[in-house]
Order: sequence, then C-alpha cells, then structure tokens
Amino acid sequence: MGYGTLPLEKRLKENIKNYGFANLYKTEELKSQMLLLHELTGLKILLTDRHGEKMAAVGNFTDFTPDVVGEPGRKLRVAGRTVGHVYTREDAVEPGREKMAADMLEQIIRLWERLGREVFTNRESAVYIDEIEQLLEKERYRVKYGEKEDVLTGMLNKTYFEERMKELDSSGTAPVAAVEANINDWKFVNDHYGDEESDRLIQIIAQILKEEAGDGYVLGRVDGDVFHIAIPAPEEGEAEAYAQRVQSRCRLYVDAKLTPSAAVGIMYKSNVEERLEDIFAEAEYKMFENKYEMKHNREYQERLHRNLK
Repeated sequence: MGYGTLPLEKRLKENIKNYGFANLYKTEELKSQMLLLHELTGLKILLTDRHGEKMAAVGNFTDFTPDVVGEPGRKLRVAGRTVGHVYTREDAVEPGREKMAADMLEQIIRLWERLGREVFTNRESAVYIDEIEQLLEKERYRVKYGEKEDVLTGMLNKTYFEERMKELDSSGTAPVAAVEANINDWKFVNDHYGDEESDRLIQIIAQILKEEAGDGYVLGRVDGDVFHIAIPAPEEGEAEAYAQRVQSRCRLYVDAKLTPSAAVGIMYKSNVEERLEDIFAEAEYKMFENKYEMKHNREYQERLHRNLK
C-alpha cells in the first residue's frame, strides 16, 4: 500500500523523476535574483526547464534557441536530476566585472539547487510521514482489536473466520448458506490505478457486503479479493436475495475511476455431517460460473473501460 513500506531514501531517489521546474520553483522569485545580477554586472541570463522551454529571461534572447542536448549551458540539478538549464550572454557585462558575474551566477545557481532540493525533500517527507502515520493507525487498530479483524475492511480475517466456521460445524447448525464473493477485475484496477485504488475497491465491495448483511451473518475477507459470508439457518431465498442486493448496489455505484463488481457463488450445508470448509469450496465453483457470465457482459465491460478513459 503506497509508500509507507518504502524507505524514505529510496523514495527520494525514485520520485525526483516526477518533479519538474514548475513543481520546485516560483519563477518570479528566481527572475528577481536574475534581475539583480543583471543590474550589478550587465550579465544577460536565460532560464529554461529541462526540455528547453523558456521560463525566465533577463536581456535579449529572442534570436536564441536553447539546445539542451547539444549546448546545455549550465545545468540546474536537484537530487541528481537535471530540472533546468541556465544560458548567459556576456556581451553587456561591464569591463572588469566578468569574474564577479561568473562567481555570483555560480552562487545563485547553487542557491537555486539547494532551494529545489529542500522543496522536493520537504514535500516528499511530508507525504511519507502522513503515510507512516496511517500505517501506525492501522497497527493500533490491529492491536486494539487483536488478530480477529482484517485491517482494511473491518471484517473477520481468514484465520478467525475459519475458526468461526469450525464453531458453527461443531454446534450442529444446519442449514447454513455459504456465500463466496469475488471482486471482478481487481488485478485490472491494480495494474491501471495502483495499490491505493485497488485497496479502495476492496473497501467499497466490503462495505456493500456489510451493509446488505442481515443479523447473524458472519463475514470474512479470506484472500485479497475474496470474501466468505456464512448465513446460519437462512430463510428460503435469503442468500440469493442477499447476493442480488449486493450485485445491484455494485451496478449502481458511480465513481470516477472504479467500477465495483462482484461475482457470487452460493451453496448450502444441509446436514450436520457436512463441513463448511467443503461447502465453501463448492461455492467457489458456482462463483466462477457467475464470474464468467459477468465478465462477458458488454454493459459491464463498457463501464469498466469507460472509467479507464
């Protein structure tokens, strides 16, 4: 999930590529320093981004086209990556002030590089700290509620859900409806939107499953995108109605990126000799039949790819 598990040093090395000149600097502030140097020495200065687009100029550069590959000028670098280029013209430098102009320009560029590095580091560190705090909050939640609940969804985790199923088996409860719900295209979301959005999809489906569940339902997240729901002593058609409500809620869910959808399989433990573990294995086959049908539904596929566009 996000960067909370990634060391800050590695994060800084990787994320600098996402920063450009405009993310790091206020151009007007840099231009005011360029103007001061020009007034003191007469040095003409052109500042571009790393692609050669002109950001600020003091002096006439109308007949000059930056070539950041062949003639890169003085590179402006932040965290080991070039974010800009500085070009100069000394034809208007006052005699005797050439060295002063060169030294002052070098000091200004070093100042800009230090400023850019501080802006970059502070922003990345702030986000990193926020993500660490979120992970710590989840850990505090886990400690508070022991090992029973899945941190992401608040449902029972796989281990405790299986314990509850064994308790149901030993209690002699029958019938019991075993409902397996599997998120459609969870990997698709992860591949296209990343961990944060795929986690949010899990939370959306889990919330719908919980909100539509009746009293006495036992809900667990038993795998990344798989949920098991046990309904002890259900009324006739109760499990099927539950599945229909969940899938209807998913179809009506509107989101800028996500298209929540869950395939559902239902089987019944009809006598006390059967084990719920085996019944859920059979429900998985039913779920795959439903998944095949849903994933080949044209309306669903249009919604899924429309959100991607």
